[in-house]
Amino acid sequence: MESAALSRIGLAGLAVMGQNLALNIADKGFPISVYNRTTSKVDETLDRANDEGKLPVSGQYSPRDFILSIQRPRSVIILVKAGAPVDHTIDAFSEYMEPGDCIIDGGNEWYQNTERRISEAEKKGLLYLGMGVSGGEEGARNGPSLMPGGSFQAYENIKDILGKVAAQVEDGPCVTYIGEGGSGNFVKMVHNGIEYGDMQLISEAYDVLKNVGGLSNEELAEIFTEWNKGELESFLVEITSDIFRVKDEFGDGELVDKILDKTGMKGTGKWTVQQAAELSVAAPTIAASLDCRYLSGLKDERENASKVLKEAGLKEDIGSVSSGIDKKRLVDDVRQALYASKICSYAQGMNLLRAKSVEKNWNLNFGELARIWKGGCIIRAVFLDRIKKAYQRNPDLASLVVDPEFAKEMVQRQAAWRRVVGLAVATGISTPGMCASLAYFDTYRRSRLPANLVQAQRDLFGAHTYERTDRPGAYHTEWTKLARKNNLKQ
Repeated sequence: MESAALSRIGLAGLAVMGQNLALNIADKGFPISVYNRTTSKVDETLDRANDEGKLPVSGQYSPRDFILSIQRPRSVIILVKAGAPVDHTIDAFSEYMEPGDCIIDGGNEWYQNTERRISEAEKKGLLYLGMGVSGGEEGARNGPSLMPGGSFQAYENIKDILGKVAAQVEDGPCVTYIGEGGSGNFVKMVHNGIEYGDMQLISEAYDVLKNVGGLSNEELAEIFTEWNKGELESFLVEITSDIFRVKDEFGDGELVDKILDKTGMKGTGKWTVQQAAELSVAAPTIAASLDCRYLSGLKDERENASKVLKEAGLKEDIGSVSSGIDKKRLVDDVRQALYASKICSYAQGMNLLRAKSVEKNWNLNFGELARIWKGGCIIRAVFLDRIKKAYQRNPDLASLVVDPEFAKEMVQRQAAWRRVVGLAVATGISTPGMCASLAYFDTYRRSRLPANLVQAQRDLFGAHTYERTDRPGAYHTEWTKLARKNNLKQ
């Protein structure tokens, strides 16, 4: 009788994401206990549970009552701000937990913090999962993409719950056991880095179509709607078409034109770029998207620079180019450029995951990661199924760029891609994401680069040595001495 009255799982941290995930779990038939330090949030969640179908949610008002209201072995999801608040929450709960109980952190946490907490939990006999959750508030309520990493036993304890709560696609729920340690958090971090790149590339497509093509918001809405029926079908393209349709309630025109051009961020994009640098993985599209967010924050400086450079004689050629533009061809070129650029961005993210997986011995399954991103999450897109199949064809694929299917598509689209980047450069429209993707593609596809000259320079000023193409070994040359000798001979 006592066991029947206990909840199957608990969730602490009842901001909107926490509330929605708790209600999603209850909606799938799993009784859940909820807790929040601010008790009004508990009451608010209970009211919603009642209003949304008398869902099996039990509100608790102290850490002790919360933990003791959950069936053994207990599983507790925490959704609080990353960093110290997570540690404080764990301390408050672990006092009442028993060996075999599990803590699941569902926040965007730095993966090394998760690995530290796994070690600390083990000393108390507790299990620990760091679980990436993607899909925003709507995903949390209706089906997110879930990326749990850490204790496999902890995952097994709640596998049935996660399988029902996650978004559902044709080949299963959008959840899988990612791997050991902080792998779940790391995968979610890279997911967010890819998301940064995706959003930047879409904004550049918008910029070119609006400011070079002269297209209205109404036309843009129709274009993005049409794109969402083909190879670019995705959550981000779909919501972009919706954004262009929203009218400004305080004046004429569409709301998008009244939004201040400063982009916020929470840190996962920066972490992704830092990790890419640490692991010597090129991720220029993701890095460009991060740089653009930094530059967008310099609104006053940008307005002043615009004024100063105009006074210095800078002329914008957008008008003269736009007047003779073939809009239909431009729209199709931009579509192709966006798709090719996206492939490069995803390739960079996957290569970063592979490098970290090798370093940490996580044995990440890249095809499975692409599969669980097909639904629920922010970067969900139809072409993730093609990425899944690429890694199924070749689990050791060096890059998506050299998968036979994607390689063919990029070659077919490169002419349009180059036209868009060239047009943007000629008109002074910055497309750093598309430019970075194209430069990545061109650098990666070339069998010989000018790196020989850079290495010669390094050897000249730092005696760093070099390798030769025609014989083995490391070599050093007295470049300056030999150059002077040759000059004297001449």
